[in-house]
Amino acid sequence: MAHSTRPVVHYMATRPDGTVPPSIGDVAGYAYPVRTGDPIPTVNLADHIGRVVNHPTPGKPWYDETAFSYFRTYTRPGELLERVQWPARLWVVEPLGETGTWHGYSYWVLCHQLRVIEEADPWHAFGHRGKQVMAVLAQLPDLVRQWADQWVADPEGMHRMYKVWETRVQKTRALTSWANCRAEYSRREAALQTATRLAGDAATQAATGAGADPHAVSLIQLRARCLVAGQLMFDRIRSGEYEQSIRGLLLGAGLDTQAPVPA
Repeated sequence: MAHSTRPVVHYMATRPDGTVPPSIGDVAGYAYPVRTGDPIPTVNLADHIGRVVNHPTPGKPWYDETAFSYFRTYTRPGELLERVQWPARLWVVEPLGETGTWHGYSYWVLCHQLRVIEEADPWHAFGHRGKQVMAVLAQLPDLVRQWADQWVADPEGMHRMYKVWETRVQKTRALTSWANCRAEYSRREAALQTATRLAGDAATQAATGAGADPHAVSLIQLRARCLVAGQLMFDRIRSGEYEQSIRGLLLGAGLDTQAPVPA
């Protein structure tokens, strides 16, 4: 009996107002300049739900000849935020007509015509574990205030406990190697970069607001970044006892509070 194949879903991310950002920009460290002062055409997907949209300034397949040469759709939603800043809006689209990609970027499907199917829930930007990631991000301000209060109540005890944990995180490279490498393999690099940045910003703001000293803020920020990375990559760091210990470190093993969102 033939196995059913999961249908491929194509996504696009836009700015909060629904407009598509330029098709060129800073990708993997390579910046493509756009002449300042020139208006950059765009399309507002929110105005075209259920409709077919033709690209207003199509370029030669599939090169960035202008600031906006084609529509870039994604089949791996964990990379949706590589060119769009959070917050963003997400859309399910259907590429039409001739399509293409770039070598090494098979999760891109480029086109000059598409149909806007519907708006998607924002959590899709973080991949299929997006709900867990967004739940952690929503809980972080309260969690961080709790962690900061614990530091204020027992600074010496918290310092000892966090330093033991931090040393293990650094020695095993739980965040800088394990999480990053598994995100790359599973096409969640943009999701991981965005999630850890949001977690770090939220932790810094909440911990500073709670009166934590700079050293405590730094360690609490690391804990928040690790926690969200552990949730995002929970299903990719799992095989064997050692990998599970790495995942545990990301989720805060050795500290006083367990990960707030069940896997």
